[in-house]
Amino acid sequence: MPDRMLSASPSKLAGLLVGTATLLAGATFAHAQNAPNAQANQRAMPTEWFKVCTDQGENEICNTQYSLIAETRQLITAINLIDVKGKVNQKVVQAVVPTGRVIPAGVQIKIDGGQPVTLNYSVCFPNRCIAEAELTDTLVNSMKRGGQMVVTSINFQRQPNPIPITLSGFTDAYEGPPKAQPELAQRQQELNEALQKQAEERRKKFEDAQNAAKQSAGDAAAQ
Repeated sequence: MPDRMLSASPSKLAGLLVGTATLLAGATFAHAQNAPNAQANQRAMPTEWFKVCTDQGENEICNTQYSLIAETRQLITAINLIDVKGKVNQKVVQAVVPTGRVIPAGVQIKIDGGQPVTLNYSVCFPNRCIAEAELTDTLVNSMKRGGQMVVTSINFQRQPNPIPITLSGFTDAYEGPPKAQPELAQRQQELNEALQKQAEERRKKFEDAQNAAKQSAGDAAAQ
């Protein structure tokens, strides 16, 4: 019985890590009722691969991650490569996607023109679902050599939602040291500032469009 509990622990630890290590900057997931490819059509904020490590009990958990966030603060998708070392040793790859997915289909990740790898759903929360599989050396090496990963889930309309993720910078993040807390705080602040700037620009464009429409209506009435 103790062995069975230990073998289940990495998933629990990994699940905790998703909530504590991924920088979401107040992001919410894209609503599942959006059009089939709405997620892919959203303009994403610039981001990068990075690694964070944390101690939980007798284990060290490192997460090399990439979170794709839209200008509207919607988290489009996230990838976590989790390495648990200590009393428990396990490597897991996770894809975090919106709800409203076809569960039996799982999530597929594909590196360039290689064969897709299927991740099975492990848990769903009100705002996201997590699919995972064992993280193999084969997948890691493919990511190091590759240029792009495509993460594809199937929405409730049974339409695929392919999300491209760059692999530029992955090797440095995966093999390099984890980000320190001051670096993470600075990254969070920069992301918040960028999102706020984009929100102000959208508000100004909306107001300008409204004013232009009112002006056109006034000109038409005056004729």
